[in-house]
Amino acid sequence: MSDEDREKWSAEERNRDNLHVSPSCSSFEVLDPHDPIISRLATQLFKKTNDYLQGEVTAGQDHYILLEEINRLAITKYADLKNLTVNLEKTLNEYNKMYDTSILPLLQQIDDIDSQVTQFEANAYRLDSYTKQLKAQFEELCEKSK
Repeated sequence: MSDEDREKWSAEERNRDNLHVSPSCSSFEVLDPHDPIISRLATQLFKKTNDYLQGEVTAGQDHYILLEEINRLAITKYADLKNLTVNLEKTLNEYNKMYDTSILPLLQQIDDIDSQVTQFEANAYRLDSYTKQLKAQFEELCEKSK
């Protein structure tokens, strides 16, 4: 709200029904005697308002303390996870080196043996086939010579 709007509103309120409030009704004088019941109720109102506001501030502070604790726990958890991943990386690198130095040559030997067995198998089939041909020729020669 601008100052101009406030002045306009204040002027309209003062001019409405040409009612004027006397200064004695709207001001509070410290030395004037007051109604003790109103004073007691006002004191209770201020005390309870103070208690309420203190409770709100304490609740807000408790929320911030809780958030700080959650942040500390999250930092600790992420630090633990970081350490775990570093250890996993080291272990994985060790296993990769072990694979390259120990297991890979053995696997290559297995592949070489497999290819040799395949060659022996092919030679055995050819030899078996040739043996069968020789047997057939031998039997044919034996029948002719009888």
